[in-house]
Amino acid sequence: MHRKRSCLAAALLLLPATGGASEPSAPEEEASNASAAPPARKWHYLTRVETTSFALLPRAGAGDDEGFVQVAPTFILDGGPEFGVNVGAPVRFRLWGGNDGGTLVRREDWDTLSDWGQLVRGLKLGSDDAPVGVWFGPLEEYKLLSGHLVRRYSNRANPDYHPAGGIFTGTLGPLYTEAFASDVLGARLVGAELSLDLEHLLFGQPEQRGRYTLALSSAHDLGRAGGTAPSMTLAHLDAMAVMVVRPGMEAYVNAGWGGQPGEGGAWGAVMGGGVDSLSEKFNLRLRLEARRQHGGFRQGYFGADYELARFLAAGPDGVPLAEAHFPDGYSAFGEALVEWDAVSYGGPYKHLSLSVGAEAFSWGRVDVDGRVAVQLFERALEVALKGLAVGAWKPGARYLGAAEVRWRFLGGKLYAMGTAGTLLFPTAEGTLRPGAFASAGVGVDNAR
Repeated sequence: MHRKRSCLAAALLLLPATGGASEPSAPEEEASNASAAPPARKWHYLTRVETTSFALLPRAGAGDDEGFVQVAPTFILDGGPEFGVNVGAPVRFRLWGGNDGGTLVRREDWDTLSDWGQLVRGLKLGSDDAPVGVWFGPLEEYKLLSGHLVRRYSNRANPDYHPAGGIFTGTLGPLYTEAFASDVLGARLVGAELSLDLEHLLFGQPEQRGRYTLALSSAHDLGRAGGTAPSMTLAHLDAMAVMVVRPGMEAYVNAGWGGQPGEGGAWGAVMGGGVDSLSEKFNLRLRLEARRQHGGFRQGYFGADYELARFLAAGPDGVPLAEAHFPDGYSAFGEALVEWDAVSYGGPYKHLSLSVGAEAFSWGRVDVDGRVAVQLFERALEVALKGLAVGAWKPGARYLGAAEVRWRFLGGKLYAMGTAGTLLFPTAEGTLRPGAFASAGVGVDNAR
């Protein structure tokens, strides 16, 4: 449980919100029969189309307002825990505004090869139990195993950049590997982590995998696709031991050291622990760490704000993150992931989903990233909020937020939706132009 494989977690995004369905999803059915003979593959599908108004609005007097009709078709094919595909993308037809020559479709959404990656919302091959797994699609709150280099990362934080990421997982004896690319169609952020099961290596196949592990990770930004920015390479070494193992619960401790290859004075250390408690209706993951930063290195460098910070870091420096001054010091990091479902429906859609991470630094900076979603009235109403604060209460702090509401009616096949929030658009001058968005409309699917 402590080693949450991102491939499986991301693959869950393929499953639709069926709202009030009484039967479990195909992956849950097959998991409950794991001790029996393998069941025949069951195929499920979903079709959906949303039509909404979509407005991009200026903030702080920067930019022009733009209006669109947005049409978002979706097709999902679920072949069980080892295969699934989700395709579709929002297409925005211009109604007014803009400075791109009055093109019918918003140009910034499709002007690079990477943008065509948004057509793939999810493609999974293999599962968490297979020797090899592959997943393609958007990365949201992505964590590379230990999470000390890449944590809570999103490759869609730039509103004009819509890449498809890729995740590869593989197991060979005592070695577990996870590798990722933030953009499979462009030269951008790539990384990998190798995790060695020490108990398996020394004493053979253990009853509980991954209790004592030693891991090496590295991540490198080539700095080209999605806009040119300075490149960066970081590496980290981690050790972890699971101290308590009970049915549905694990408690572990971890320690690690990292640095920037070629920069002898850039290093950091970390020590902490966590608890994972998983059940049919309630999941809880807690993590607390004490961290040390020196020479500009920091844990979680490729985080929730990275796709914006690579152009302009939060703070008073006014330079990209790779060139920004980061003071030496200490920090305390905490993360909580909570999921609750009153009826054990299964899949990624819960009555309550909460994810929040926060880090407080000894020199006064605070970073917070979080989101919460609740489903009410027999899943007919869903409300979701998310927010990001980087460098809170310091000069040059960055704040972003968004909210979404979906209400299903007429048996659940038809729904109304509305969403709004703030945005930051990277510019050719290396600045971030503030903006906002608002959208409202209806959708229809065959989820029920």
